[in-house]
Amino acid sequence: MSDVILSSSPARETAQASLTIDLGALAANWALLAARVAPAECGAVVKADAYGIGIEAAVPALAKVGCKTFFVAHASEGVRVRTTAPQATIYVLNGLPHDSVATLLEHNLRPVLGSMENVGLWQNVPGMRACALHVDTGMNRLGLAPSDVAGALGKNIAIDLLMTHFVSSEEDEDPLNDIQIARFASIRAQAPHARTSLANSSGLFLPQKPYGDLVRPGYALYGGNPTPGLANPMRAVVSLEAPILQVRSIEGGDKVGYNAQWTAKRRTRLATIGIGYADGLPRAAMATDMRSGGEAMVAGVRCPFAGRVSMDLTVIDVTDVPEAALHGASAQLLCEDITVDDLGLRSATIGYEILTRLGARYHRQYVGG
Repeated sequence: MSDVILSSSPARETAQASLTIDLGALAANWALLAARVAPAECGAVVKADAYGIGIEAAVPALAKVGCKTFFVAHASEGVRVRTTAPQATIYVLNGLPHDSVATLLEHNLRPVLGSMENVGLWQNVPGMRACALHVDTGMNRLGLAPSDVAGALGKNIAIDLLMTHFVSSEEDEDPLNDIQIARFASIRAQAPHARTSLANSSGLFLPQKPYGDLVRPGYALYGGNPTPGLANPMRAVVSLEAPILQVRSIEGGDKVGYNAQWTAKRRTRLATIGIGYADGLPRAAMATDMRSGGEAMVAGVRCPFAGRVSMDLTVIDVTDVPEAALHGASAQLLCEDITVDDLGLRSATIGYEILTRLGARYHRQYVGG
């Protein structure tokens, strides 16, 4: 299949970095998870513009391989999903803002009610409209208190899904997992006819197999590792490459970057690439004399960052890569060898943030769709 270019992204010849998104890998990741949890249904979380890769590209690719249920954070995202998946079931996770009701009704979006105020508002919507009920079992973020569940179930609302959210599912030995599973089971007994949903990406790999009726993976679909500390069972979905703009040599003792935070320990060859924190590369990926930072792959060699990440530029140490001097050489910031989890760790953050900050200035190319 020929590659697809996102019309709103800059052309390759005018962009200083290229982001390639493998929709075939996205679909394969969903299929792997769907097979793992069968006969439970496998949905897909596509909030935050499908974790940065684009709702309009991700949703059709997932729907094509059998995904029928999608989760978003905001009603505006739900509208975009509805446009690309007319028959899908779409849940809006972040409660029920009063001014979103008309949009939910117009586009047949199902709110996830997370408070008694939400329940009261939805109860007064004309006609019986399906919704989900979010019960808090330990996160203390969104969701009804367990003591409010009976009151919510007594209202005249059509609850088709009862859900909760794990606190630490990526840590399979955390006792909170069993506590939350037990709390949810107790609440479930009050609504025996509603479908249930507990498991996020990491929840799908818990030994308790808390799949319920519907699982809702997000991060794992996009190549993030749902089992930290173990081999990643998911395929990489995004890769990011930037051409080298300039190569220069400096002497040992010379400084690099703003505020001269990085010092060359030898005669060093430096390459500058046209990507920085304005493109979503975390400023915390900087390398200083006190800490190592991000890395890039150049001609198959890992090359460390040198100095602070600037708004539009990043410098890397290519002393050990003679090929970096050749015309047309490039640096890979995300690839099979440098994953979103790797870059997140070296940036003092998580791979989720790396994905959701993917910049608008990249030339975006979709393959495998």
